[in-house]
Amino acid sequence: MKNIYFLSDAHLGSWAIDHRRMQERRLVRFLDSIKDKAAAVYLLGDMFDFWYEYKYVVPKGFTRFLGKISELTDMGVEVHYFTGNHDIWAYEYLEKECGVILHKQPQTVELYGKIFYLAHGDGLGDPNKSFKVIRSIFHSKTCQWLFSGLHPRWGLWFGHTWAKHSRLKHEANGVDPYMGEDKEHLVLYTKKYIQYHPNVDYFIYGHRHIELDLQLTKKARVLILGDWISQFTYVVYDGQHLFLQQYIEGESKV
Repeated sequence: MKNIYFLSDAHLGSWAIDHRRMQERRLVRFLDSIKDKAAAVYLLGDMFDFWYEYKYVVPKGFTRFLGKISELTDMGVEVHYFTGNHDIWAYEYLEKECGVILHKQPQTVELYGKIFYLAHGDGLGDPNKSFKVIRSIFHSKTCQWLFSGLHPRWGLWFGHTWAKHSRLKHEANGVDPYMGEDKEHLVLYTKKYIQYHPNVDYFIYGHRHIELDLQLTKKARVLILGDWISQFTYVVYDGQHLFLQQYIEGESKV
């Protein structure tokens, strides 16, 4: 029985990350280290800091990462890509060229007999009204169509500049620490969801850039994946046990 891996929030290509080439290489080395042990890899959003597909143009860069996930899918490893709030605008390039399975909504899946609820996490339980407005604009088909009318030279520049500003603001304010079981938006969302879906065993999210492994009920457990900027954390499921791990080169064994 091969393992199933979950990771998120690499924000590859961010203009606010000085070590972005080293960061991409570290991610690629991790994927290379698990390729023979993996049945599937779930990428739960924001793997790119900004990704927008025009009809004939995609952002430059990321060749090592895209090549590695293409290698995995060529080997028969399922690679599932969930869009986040920085890479909403993935359409068919990743599917056709890299062989990933693209998801734009949360998914409930059965893996080795257990039920998983998987999502990036943006917009789930977050009461921030300004974020909801921005999110609705980003998801608007009309706004996407209008943005596609911009020349890629300006459209991609704008996207990367916006993402850089967001990252620098995030770093200046610091990562919001875990707010507690009674205040963490994703935990509160999960508690409500469980009331109507008591069959789910594991809830796994990205987005928050914190590590969390919380047993909510005798059956249900919620995990938040951290990130691949400074934490280099992931979840691995071997069919019996679920672990939240940190990738330390030369030491990871699962």
